[in-house]
Amino acid sequence: MTLRIRLARGGTKKRPHYRVVIADSRSPRDGRFIERVGYHNPLVPKDHPERINLNVERIKYWLSKGAQPSDRVMRFLDDADIMKRPARNNPEKAKPKAKALERIETKKQAAEEAAAAAEEAAAAPEEVVEEAPVEETSTEEAPAEEVVAEEAPAEAAEEEKADG
Repeated sequence: MTLRIRLARGGTKKRPHYRVVIADSRSPRDGRFIERVGYHNPLVPKDHPERINLNVERIKYWLSKGAQPSDRVMRFLDDADIMKRPARNNPEKAKPKAKALERIETKKQAAEEAAAAAEEAAAAPEEVVEEAPVEETSTEEAPAEEVVAEEAPAEAAEEEKADG
């Protein structure tokens, strides 16, 4: 029988209240439990003393019997200095994969090439470049071209009337 120290939800819809219980790991979350060892009310402000209440002596007893706390209860125990919570993100395990390493390498190479190009540009003597004179443009706008309407169809119609 594996024992867990976990939260059992109570309260109404959108107004949760949790009991900290010792239960068999196979029993349902809100089902049968062995002992209630505290409560947690998430609706109360964090600095309020009624937010979390733990029976420290009973929790230590059950921990000595092999009970394993859930992640959330482990946080409560860490805050109460009963048990130390291990770091979740182990930097040794969180190493970049092959594709990420390739991207890092290409970024390093591009940065080195850019630095080398900047050094070469700084080391080379400055060349005098003659600039072509810029033509001044007038501020007046050129007159817009007039659009000539097509007169051929009208003329063709007049010619047909005259012929007709």
